[in-house]
Amino acid sequence: MELRQGQTAVVTGAASGIGLAMARRFAQEGLRVVLADVEEGALEKAAAGLREQGAAVLARTVDVGERDSVQALADAAYERFGAVHVLCNNAGVGSGAEGRMWEHEPNDWKWAFAVNVWGVFHGIQAFVPRMIAGGEPGHVVNTSSGDGGIAPLPTASVYAVTKAAVVTMTESLYAHLKAEHARVGASVLFPGPHMLRTGLWESHRNRPSRYAKERPRKTPYRSLGQWETAMRDAGREVVFTPVEEVAEHVVDGIRADRFWMLPASERSDEQIRARSQSMLDRADPSYLESFILDEQG
Repeated sequence: MELRQGQTAVVTGAASGIGLAMARRFAQEGLRVVLADVEEGALEKAAAGLREQGAAVLARTVDVGERDSVQALADAAYERFGAVHVLCNNAGVGSGAEGRMWEHEPNDWKWAFAVNVWGVFHGIQAFVPRMIAGGEPGHVVNTSSGDGGIAPLPTASVYAVTKAAVVTMTESLYAHLKAEHARVGASVLFPGPHMLRTGLWESHRNRPSRYAKERPRKTPYRSLGQWETAMRDAGREVVFTPVEEVAEHVVDGIRADRFWMLPASERSDEQIRARSQSMLDRADPSYLESFILDEQG
């Protein structure tokens, strides 16, 4: 798909991190941008920054876990700009689940699924029919994670399960779009290949009361900065991928109509091969051994 001035891009989770980086990158291409986020203050700041750079911006406070909220976002986007050409279902949360899977609180699963899975579906349902009906080239980018879509991360099972669901949802979307001979493409994004400085670690700041935790969190790390400091104090190297690099990868992927937006990484390639080989061999998932914790983990 060719990106050109006057098109419109919608990005959820756009007030910070990957979402804001994508919105900025689309604006650089001359696209009008619709920013959606649940965090009103950060959203207003992000929108103001883009407007100062000359971008045409619509900002809406949206809870992607609520279907009506996303439908209202679509209505507002089409009312303001008349069409949507790029949709990035990017909003996501870390559930805050701790301990073994059977010890997780049900609300940890409900909240993560509401945002990470239902949020993507709500975006698809609210925008894709209109994008198809518009008859213009378009593209949908759904944000997954290597923790779920490449090699499941047992130490973050709730998050990993939701991100694995995003991969399959996007594969299904791709097949349905092809069956309709639609001019709309689909991609699944795996940000990386290293860690990213995003607000995911502080997801609890926006956790709705309806999904409140029943027990206090045990983790000593309430922010990415605290975790990073602890890792460096322990002598462990911490490498980050700039969010701007992820945004550039998205733009390149849309232009190339690339389904797998997966940055080149020897580690990711090894994980993909190991997982696939385990399935072909009908063998135990030895690729998970490095993540398996002892009883004190």
